[in-house]
Amino acid sequence: MSMLLVRRDRSQFNRSSINQLFCIRPSHIYLPDSKTVSNCSHFTSLPAFSNFSCHSDLISNTLNSIHLLTRPRIATSATKTFSNAFLCRYMLVSFYSWNPNRPPPRSLGRTFRRRSKAAAKPSLDDAQFQRALSQLPPRFIPEELCNVITLEEDPLVCLELFNWASQQPRFKHDVSTYHITIKKLGAAKLYEEMDAVVNQVLSVPFIGSEALFNTMIYFFTEARKLTRAVNIYKHMRNSKKLDCRPSIRTCNILFAALLSRGSNSYVNHMYMETIRCLFKQMVNDGIDPDIFSLNSMIKGYVLSLHVNDALRIFHQMDVVYNCQPNSFSYDYLIHGLCVQGRTNNARELCAEMKRKGFVPSCKTYNSLVNAFALGGEIDEAVSFLWEMSEKHRSADFITYRTVLDEICRRRRVEDAMSLLKELQENDFVDGHIFRKLLYELEDKLGTSNDRNCFR
Repeated sequence: MSMLLVRRDRSQFNRSSINQLFCIRPSHIYLPDSKTVSNCSHFTSLPAFSNFSCHSDLISNTLNSIHLLTRPRIATSATKTFSNAFLCRYMLVSFYSWNPNRPPPRSLGRTFRRRSKAAAKPSLDDAQFQRALSQLPPRFIPEELCNVITLEEDPLVCLELFNWASQQPRFKHDVSTYHITIKKLGAAKLYEEMDAVVNQVLSVPFIGSEALFNTMIYFFTEARKLTRAVNIYKHMRNSKKLDCRPSIRTCNILFAALLSRGSNSYVNHMYMETIRCLFKQMVNDGIDPDIFSLNSMIKGYVLSLHVNDALRIFHQMDVVYNCQPNSFSYDYLIHGLCVQGRTNNARELCAEMKRKGFVPSCKTYNSLVNAFALGGEIDEAVSFLWEMSEKHRSADFITYRTVLDEICRRRRVEDAMSLLKELQENDFVDGHIFRKLLYELEDKLGTSNDRNCFR
């Protein structure tokens, strides 16, 4: 691949070096190969092309696709020569890598983001640190240090107080000082600094508490460091202290983190295996699941398209786990049944939900309307559409368009226009959505003459 060697030193121009590098002849110009480049002992910067005595038009056409990358000036004398290794390492630039028509490499983007992130980090306020330090008595105890860190708002000052106290003689941190420091750093999203404090906790045997480890797991999940959070969970299970063992709170934090990976069913399917193993391990350890963990299982199965497994958990809630389902349990299940087109099961579950006094959510109503409309049950879809309006649940644009499209597919365009007009008269759709739906119906009807009947 052709390479270009450029050095910025306009005060030292040597025409013979340029001629040797580019092999300039009276009638043509061409780029040298690697052997010619390696034989160049030194060269200087390239002046304006108009200074060459050869044909400037030919040179411009030949070098049209070449983009010069100038490096910072190198302070050196005119007689100093560069070795081939130096030239190859610092002065060779690939045209392909630095083509402005191509996006920058990912490594360069990561470098810029890392440097910008490092530059954006706040610096320690020494005056604030000294004021916080003056609030400590000469021979302070961990409780007094914990109170000072709690009242301090600057997380870097809190970290500096923590590190300064670690160096004081006859002082040892306890659970309270570790806990408040990790809280301050995690809330400020200083995860690297928090990780260092967490490592100190893990290195000290027979120290910790359930609340402290739960705080670690929570902030690691917030930082999307799920592997680190799972390792903390394993450390809790292997702890010999009973007050450090995982609780239902610990498992629920992990459930929430694993279920927030996204809406991709394949990704949820991969994480659902981890959730299932965690749930099984929790039950085997004697931890009774609550409504949140059971709903997490139902939601995970629905997102991974395992609706039958979600129904199994739903029917076991009262019988096996002595826990009554709530509105979220019904919402997740009805949505999953509607996605699979099982409208009869969804209708029965929705009726059971209403008998227990729960009101379906907006997402549940939208799922029901779309499922019935796509299944050909237009009257049932319109009935749920009016019902959700009475329950003060708003339908989205896709729901309205789906119902109107299915009505038009059955060659009932006039009924669709009447429904749209009725929705506008009852203020169920705003002007923007009404106009978009009206234009789509007019396209299906093939005329725009009916637009005047809505004005």
